[in-house]
Amino acid sequence: MRFRFLLQLSCMVVMAFYGSLLCGQDVNKVIELGATDNHVMSHLDVLTNRFGGRPIGSDAYDNSVKWVASQFESWGLDVEVEVAGELAVGFNRGPWFGRMLGGTDEMTLHFVTPSYTSGTKGIQRGHLLLEPKTQAEFDRMKGTLKGAWVLISGKSTGYPINISVEADSIRADIINKNKVIEERNAEILRNNRKNNAHDTLTALIEEPALFYKQMCEAGILGIIQSAPVPLVALYDKNVVFNPDITIETLPTVPDIKLDENQYNVIKKMVEERRTFELEFDIRNHFRMGPVKYCNVIGKIEGSEYPDEYVICSGHLDAYDVATGGVDCGSGVSSVIEAARLVALSGAKPKRSMLFIAFAGEEFGLLGAEAWAESHKDMLDKISNVFNKDGGPLAATNVSVPACMYDDFVEICESVSSINPDIPFKVNKVEPRKKPISTGGTDASVFAVEGVPTIHLGEADVFGYNFSYREIWHTERDLYTKSIPVYQKHTATVMAVIGLGVANLDHLLSRDGAYEE
Repeated sequence: MRFRFLLQLSCMVVMAFYGSLLCGQDVNKVIELGATDNHVMSHLDVLTNRFGGRPIGSDAYDNSVKWVASQFESWGLDVEVEVAGELAVGFNRGPWFGRMLGGTDEMTLHFVTPSYTSGTKGIQRGHLLLEPKTQAEFDRMKGTLKGAWVLISGKSTGYPINISVEADSIRADIINKNKVIEERNAEILRNNRKNNAHDTLTALIEEPALFYKQMCEAGILGIIQSAPVPLVALYDKNVVFNPDITIETLPTVPDIKLDENQYNVIKKMVEERRTFELEFDIRNHFRMGPVKYCNVIGKIEGSEYPDEYVICSGHLDAYDVATGGVDCGSGVSSVIEAARLVALSGAKPKRSMLFIAFAGEEFGLLGAEAWAESHKDMLDKISNVFNKDGGPLAATNVSVPACMYDDFVEICESVSSINPDIPFKVNKVEPRKKPISTGGTDASVFAVEGVPTIHLGEADVFGYNFSYREIWHTERDLYTKSIPVYQKHTATVMAVIGLGVANLDHLLSRDGAYEE
């Protein structure tokens, strides 16, 4: 009996040794492929320059789903394309152009329009007016509104003017209040003139496009609002989230967000009553619905714990005024390349690895929420979600609570060899509070369920002067804003650390991952 026990123990030691040796060889192969045959920028090129901006509901998004699925399949991953939801209508953006004609000089206009908003009816040219602020002012100018572009007040946030029934009701209430203010001011003026007084007038309530519905009925060509540079273009929530919207009930008037510098010049010209026109050609097109949107999941099944999981994820969708090269092209391309590196290394991870391209993050974490809801039975078996959604910088650290620290120190031993010029550090931090509501990234969907969401810390190691805020949701979110050396490094780091967590003999501990 003693001999049999010693023999079994010896076999276990030998198997553990060779298992550790094979895991080390897998990691070395991943690092070698990452250094000599890294395709992360090729993936990003396809997503951003062949398909372009990728809001859900667009042809570009649907094409991206098919392409990512085909790539996963070509590397031998098991692939699922899971429907996450549907929209009543879809949207495709075409080219857009505008210019000023007349005045002192011809000017090419710098502008954007939010997605899921109307384009022009071909090339449309018209005169300029400032929006009316009171009923009396509207009545005075309503005959000139037909065929006009109207400058409205306020600063663009990237969203279009709210044209819902509720918003119309709010505007109607403000119109009535401004009428009262106008009448009161007229009385004050009469009293000032009569008594040589200097009583102060009450300011009118400011509301952009206060007479929106009435101006549309009068025949305006579109509204134009001042927008900070770089220009941001988001989407029309009242179209995207309206299940009853149809092609026939879509908004029909363009909502233009114009470079604030040009807006100020044009506004001054209008105030001076100069004669000039603006010309726009905006090709915003809609698709008949319903239009489904999908998550793409590539799976490498675990060799020992197939029902336990490590997730590497990013979101596939992106705003389309640019091409989504950073948000989240830089993230999802790293996930795609991490999948390729692990698959081509021949690694057989102990637990299953899921590489997920989520849908609809920009419209409210839609894809991640759908996946978590339909896979509730898996949440307790997820060791960690490595979600990449922070820009094209180099992975330089990971910060973990004490319950995971020793595991990550062991896993990350080889990471510094990926690029000696980009050192990597494991930081020990206090447990964080478990969130009670979702935040701005897909990872938060899992965090509220208590799933570990340790992410890779990043830095601009070589000083490329990268600014995420300059690019986030703007016209500058392009392929050229991603940084190849960082992209290649981070994709390799994600592959190595994800594989390392998958090869642990246990799930990462949740005991102490969050504050009690």
